[in-house]
Amino acid sequence: MSSHDLFMHEALSLAKRAAASGEVPVGAVVVLNGEIVGRGHNQPISSVDPTAHAEIVALRDAAQRVGNYRLTGATLYVTVEPCVMCAGACVHARIEELVFGAADDKAGAVVSRAQILDVPAWNHRVRVTGGVLAAEARELMQAFFQTRRGEGYRSGRTGLDSKSSWG
Repeated sequence: MSSHDLFMHEALSLAKRAAASGEVPVGAVVVLNGEIVGRGHNQPISSVDPTAHAEIVALRDAAQRVGNYRLTGATLYVTVEPCVMCAGACVHARIEELVFGAADDKAGAVVSRAQILDVPAWNHRVRVTGGVLAAEARELMQAFFQTRRGEGYRSGRTGLDSKSSWG
């Protein structure tokens, strides 16, 4: 098993924790010098915080543990391609490498909908590796949303409706 697989398995475990609490199943870990220094999973609903994406939570955790908002030399592992906000946070945190699982055709801002990390004006470059355990990450997302639809959730609505057991 490669180190990418090992750390992505940990991120997938965190994504399952998010799903169990009714959040979109995305998990992330920050690795520095071969050690996990930050963990996070989606929690914008439970924390009432639109910025509480898995990547942001993991970056905050890592910065607190390391004692520096710059995470130079770190790798961020995340189960799903980051959005615009999270891709931007990788630049600001000086992440060396981003490793993600499944691409996100709707909101992905690294390779799918936008290529935020490729903007030449940024003062920092993030190396990107995609597709690590992508099938597992995709299956987790698909199962989550299939369950949500079965409970009466309709895409485009805001919040959780009264038919949902998630909220």
